[in-house]
Amino acid sequence: MSPKTKVTEGRPWRDIAQEAQDYRDASIARFDPGVSRLPKVLPQNVFGILRQNCPQAETELTEKRPEQLLEMLASGTVTATAVTTAFLRRASLAQKVTNCITEILPERSLARAKFLDNYFTENRKPIGPLHGLPISVKEHIGMKDLGLNAGYIASWGKIATEDARILQILWRAGAVFHARTTQPQTLMHLETDSNLYGVTVNPYNRDLSAGGSSGGEGALIGCRGSCLGIGTDIGGSIRSPAANNGLYGLKPTAFRIPTDGWSSTMPGADPITTVIGPLSTSLEGIKLFMKVVLDAKPWLQEPALMPLPWNSSFEISPTKSLKIGILWHDEVVKPHPPITRALRSVVSRLEKVPNVTIVDWKPHLHDEAWAIISSLYFTDGGDEDAAVMTASGEPWRPLTKWIIKENPCVKKLSMQEFFYWQEEREAYRQEYAKVWNETATGQNPGTGEFEGVVDVILCPVGPGVAPLHNTAKYWGYTSQWNLLDYPALVFPVSKVDPEVDILEKGYTPMTDIDKENWKLYDPETFAGLPVSLQLVGRRFEDEKIIAILEYIKQQIGLPFVEFP
Repeated sequence: MSPKTKVTEGRPWRDIAQEAQDYRDASIARFDPGVSRLPKVLPQNVFGILRQNCPQAETELTEKRPEQLLEMLASGTVTATAVTTAFLRRASLAQKVTNCITEILPERSLARAKFLDNYFTENRKPIGPLHGLPISVKEHIGMKDLGLNAGYIASWGKIATEDARILQILWRAGAVFHARTTQPQTLMHLETDSNLYGVTVNPYNRDLSAGGSSGGEGALIGCRGSCLGIGTDIGGSIRSPAANNGLYGLKPTAFRIPTDGWSSTMPGADPITTVIGPLSTSLEGIKLFMKVVLDAKPWLQEPALMPLPWNSSFEISPTKSLKIGILWHDEVVKPHPPITRALRSVVSRLEKVPNVTIVDWKPHLHDEAWAIISSLYFTDGGDEDAAVMTASGEPWRPLTKWIIKENPCVKKLSMQEFFYWQEEREAYRQEYAKVWNETATGQNPGTGEFEGVVDVILCPVGPGVAPLHNTAKYWGYTSQWNLLDYPALVFPVSKVDPEVDILEKGYTPMTDIDKENWKLYDPETFAGLPVSLQLVGRRFEDEKIIAILEYIKQQIGLPFVEFP
């Protein structure tokens, strides 16, 4: 099914929003009408309710990692229909407790699962490497004959004419698409909040944010209504939800993963390139997604992509030296105590690993990096986004106002100004490359290759854990790497302990932004929230940062607590 009503001039925006929500609720009711019988008053942490309202067998399936499910599916231990049914139910429950879904796809996904089961019965082998695995999809990634609203009231009723290329690849590999997820107005929040669906909340604490803009994916996968999902990232939109919900999330280097077939404003204007990437309950899920997509050689159909196959041979061994730079803070905003404690915990363990060298990373003008990237986000001054909202009469959400109207760097650029900021972007990238190269201990006299250089940066994902709603106003720990086009991988470490993660006495803020960020911290408010960190590599070193995290996990036992 798909939305049938297009926006017409003068139609109240609230009526359109209600239609979108009714359409979503109907998709759930077609699968399981009983989901609506959850209690009206929900606890802050919803994992107990999720488990209580799923049959035990389905709970066990949905809490398995993607690689475990694929092994079971490939051996015939479980059917695609059983796995899909379990994830449909858990996704339906996740919607009720976190508001993360735009629609579930019971008819499509169960028909697909039945086809895959029949294929397995006839051929005694899986159809591909993702045989029977349910995968969730952020709504603005197009799915044939389904809506493509990208968080705007005025776009309700817009229909995708074909599947996005990324979906075509995953489909051929055997995937089952079972759910589509929420995103914020403009797609430019580190929160998920729209007039179509309202606010998506965090399953660990419903008073807090699931992150954004792929916050629907974050909350759904956090609830285990999916184990592998597809998000997008231009300033932190994969990594923020992954961190807030205790997941793994990768922002790949641009022009590796195909993007054809999504919806956004200002298509083709890409001074800062948006990327598609995975969120998952496991690191192996991230690795599998990347391998499957790149094994399909998407550059043959999308020529803008770099023809770089996935390098499965890249691995770290105890005999290979590994140098890790630690970015404790960016000299703009110092992270809250749980983040600094997580960094210290990881570093203290890494220092005991014989082949690992730890050095401090000196941040290079990160405040200037934000000025550059935020000047390039809305080169029309936000006019197109404003026009789309004006078309329906929908109000501006608080973080939409903040990123466009209250951002002093946002203005309509002349051609000369546009060229200037692009030159600034390239100059900054060169400066940062120089900073990285200067971490070398020497240089090969024959090849000129730097030796003993930092392999990867370990740093915060944000200035704190999942924040209160409408307060995610510091992007620097994620947007920094978008500006540089460095791959960045988020992973869970621990959880907030209010007995340990107390306010730092006598701390003097470095900047006004830092001062405002520290006003947001209260240990009790954030008790039990996931604490995550981020590994950053140089351009096209996606395989390297995954391999390094694999090695770190093996050596020091990450994460240090159980999730969820």
